[in-house]
Amino acid sequence: MTFQGLLGDALFLLVLTLAAVPVGRYLYRVFEGQPTFLDRVMGKLEHGIFRLAGIDPEQGMDWRAYAVAFLLSNLVMAVLVYLILMFQQDLPLNPAHLGPVAPTTVFNTVASFITNTNWQVYSPEQTLSDLSEFALEFLQFTTPAAGIVVAIAFVRGFVAGRQDLGNYYRDLVRALTRIFLPITFVAAIVLIALGVPDSLSGPAIAHSITGATQVIARAPVAGFEAIKQLGTNGGGIFNVNSAHPFENPGPLTNLIEEFLMALLPMALVFTFGHYIKNRRQAWIIYGVTMTLFVVLLLIAYSSEAAGNPIVHRLLGVTGPNWEGKETRFGISGSTLFATLTTAFTTGAVNTMHDSLMPLGGFVALFQMMLNTVFGGAGAGLLNILMFVVISVFVTGLMVGRTPELFGKKIEVREVMAATAAMLVHPFIVLGATALALATAAGRAGIFNPAYHGLSEVVYAFASPAANNGSAFAGLGAASPFYAISTGIVMLLGRYISMLLMLYIAGSLLSKKTVPASTGTLRTDTWTFGWIYLGIVLIVGALTFFPVLALGPIAEQLAMLAGKVF
Repeated sequence: MTFQGLLGDALFLLVLTLAAVPVGRYLYRVFEGQPTFLDRVMGKLEHGIFRLAGIDPEQGMDWRAYAVAFLLSNLVMAVLVYLILMFQQDLPLNPAHLGPVAPTTVFNTVASFITNTNWQVYSPEQTLSDLSEFALEFLQFTTPAAGIVVAIAFVRGFVAGRQDLGNYYRDLVRALTRIFLPITFVAAIVLIALGVPDSLSGPAIAHSITGATQVIARAPVAGFEAIKQLGTNGGGIFNVNSAHPFENPGPLTNLIEEFLMALLPMALVFTFGHYIKNRRQAWIIYGVTMTLFVVLLLIAYSSEAAGNPIVHRLLGVTGPNWEGKETRFGISGSTLFATLTTAFTTGAVNTMHDSLMPLGGFVALFQMMLNTVFGGAGAGLLNILMFVVISVFVTGLMVGRTPELFGKKIEVREVMAATAAMLVHPFIVLGATALALATAAGRAGIFNPAYHGLSEVVYAFASPAANNGSAFAGLGAASPFYAISTGIVMLLGRYISMLLMLYIAGSLLSKKTVPASTGTLRTDTWTFGWIYLGIVLIVGALTFFPVLALGPIAEQLAMLAGKVF
């Protein structure tokens, strides 16, 4: 590690925090219908959308109606995009005249983008037409917006005096018009100014001085890149994602993309504080989560900076691990990006995660397994609050205090639902991994031996389950087995936990607010914050440590012992 790299990371996180606080306040004003600077511009547009769709934006919804609206809108969007991908060869905006997409790939892609995962088992520039890319970009706006509004609906369950969770369609439209569209527009313009192309002209044909012909893929990259980072989507226009010079030309665009992917998940923590009228509570959650993130970042950075001792000894080449990295980003820029993209479940990559050192791979895997190191847009806050509910109940039992959270009693049904939502994630990750290792079709996709091969399989299911989308590579993920299995894991990982959290919100909404007393367990203290973090880590260790010990940890020990495979 270098002082310059550490200082750069520290300044980046400081700037990010300073930006997240006012953005969190802005998000609160947007969803509560308070005046914002975009009212004059977007108010009429929103009114027209509601009139055209026949929606009464003032009609409140209970948790069932909110859940039905959420599922129905997602189903309609999924069917629409499915049809576009299936028949792209017969539709316009296909300047490269690309053919049909394999049915299993279509299923996997639709499941991926409708769940805000953006896992890609194909080379986008060689597979999808411009129209198909626009369809996926449409989902890159709507699916993170849907995730955020479900999180907002859950938070409203704690607000005293509320009779409903809000209106899903009103929340969704305001998220798009007041948050995603304006920020993406500005970010896309900035990226274009910094060299990111945005074109509908189709491939460019270049002729080298030796007479060779090269086909250079072009696409509307800047807009796609802006929303993929802002919405914690991660899918790329090009197969190498944000390592491609068209998507990420240099260090400055790299910083902007890192900033975009972290902004909304961090800001939502402060939005939560505004809703419960307790900003100290938000800072406690933010503080312990940021502490965990920084510790994991330092582990990954130190591992990549130290390099591979086997290479040092056998080849006499000392220095950091440059394998799979772009020199224009450096070790610090590559490691920070890899840590951010798995913490915020974005999935964009500017380096090959398969080439990370064992501890670097451990950090990426562990963050997706915890799924609470800020997490993605909306879903991350839901997961954090899920563990807060569990922590309040467990801590209350230990110290004999009333299990109350923000004035609402936490009882058996809320704890059971939160526990079920928590267990879905490890169940589908470990269950799907076991199925892959136990079947010939699953083992056939493993291209690397020993511990690293196991890590690749675990990563292939941890990433979709966390709605992340990044990959270790080195795995035949395009095979029908992995295309179908990862698609199912994405759907289960997204919708089961969200529906359970909406159920908890409905249950809390129906309860009367209980005034705090001497018997109430305070949650806006650092003591509770560290207890919450401890429970997160204990649950992560109990559920995932065995497979981590057989994967990246064993690989690290083997590397230190000088063993190669």
